[in-house]
Amino acid sequence: MQSTLEGLFWSFAGLCFYVYLGYPLILFLFSGRRHTSSVVKLRLPTVSLIISAYNESDLIQSKLENAVALDYPKDRLEIIVISDCSDDGTDEIVQRFPDARIRLVRQASRLGKTAGLNLGVPKALGQILLFSDANALYHRTAVRRLVRHFSDGKVGYVVGNSRYLEDSRSQADEAEGRYWKFETWLKQFESRFYSVVGADGAIYAIRREFYTPLRAIDINDFLNPLQIVDKGFVGVFEPTAISFERAAGGFRREFRRKTRIISRSLSALVQVPGVLNPFKNSRHWFMLMSHKVLRWFTPFYMMVLLAISIMLWEKPTYETIAILQLSFYSCALVGWFSRGRLATFKVFYFPYYFCLVNLASLVGIFRWVRGDLRATWMPARPKAHDEARLQSRESVENKAVL
Repeated sequence: MQSTLEGLFWSFAGLCFYVYLGYPLILFLFSGRRHTSSVVKLRLPTVSLIISAYNESDLIQSKLENAVALDYPKDRLEIIVISDCSDDGTDEIVQRFPDARIRLVRQASRLGKTAGLNLGVPKALGQILLFSDANALYHRTAVRRLVRHFSDGKVGYVVGNSRYLEDSRSQADEAEGRYWKFETWLKQFESRFYSVVGADGAIYAIRREFYTPLRAIDINDFLNPLQIVDKGFVGVFEPTAISFERAAGGFRREFRRKTRIISRSLSALVQVPGVLNPFKNSRHWFMLMSHKVLRWFTPFYMMVLLAISIMLWEKPTYETIAILQLSFYSCALVGWFSRGRLATFKVFYFPYYFCLVNLASLVGIFRWVRGDLRATWMPARPKAHDEARLQSRESVENKAVL
């Protein structure tokens, strides 16, 4: 019995190690370099920049100003704002904006972002669809840097580089920013290895013919790339196509956001059974399992590890491991109780954030099992005076990206 428990313990410990260290190491060792320099000589495609918005009156003016200032031929870029039945004056700001390229598509009732895309995409005229959010401000060359990859006929989607502000006042923002840097690193090496897994709703582009109408509860920036890969195409990560935004703004909001993403992503996964077949596209299957699926189930590994180490307490090795685990979770609890004062107790917010992310995975899995998938939510957005700081930061970054 004890040997069986020990075998289970080290198997699950190996999974935890693999998810956070083994997989990144494999990517680093076996990824090559993607060549893209020749594509810039080709004729630029027409692009439809599609901005999803719900009650974004504080931000939509800045987003439109950013959009019309992008370094892309005016006659090849249209801008479509899809309003999810906004009632705070967002639509009126869009309609008053003095640029003929901007069009408003309004949903008569609030149905969520994906339903809005189903309504707005058929009205788009561009060869390339570029999806964005109202709080995401682009570097002026972002569109050019994204669309140049489509000269390669194998490329079906291109993902940009979302950056969170590092001068945020919230410890949740700081933790999420560090977590996102790790995610960005993975995307860059996945793109070199074969194809970036998933996309980013704030900045990703696809060929127009690859958009398929989705259910309102579907998560477009995960399901849509899976569908494209299943057709035999790949996704590219472009690190110099930068989008600036703020994080969710609080551990509670971040928890809700991650729970929603994971539950809807699991739902998306089972809708494209082809990507779950390791014999159809082994490289993408390997990355999908390693980056997403195995990580989503990490909280189960953690619970098994703690339970087994306590059951084998009489053995010094497992006693030590159990004490270390309990100490880590105790630090997470201290972080939870002091979450309003984490600037003073920084040693606790990493355990707290790590446990928070995994608890969100656990809740997301249970919501998926119950079928509790939500099409609408209240977006966590920076206030107007914070947005001014974001624009100032963007101005500085623009000079640094060449």
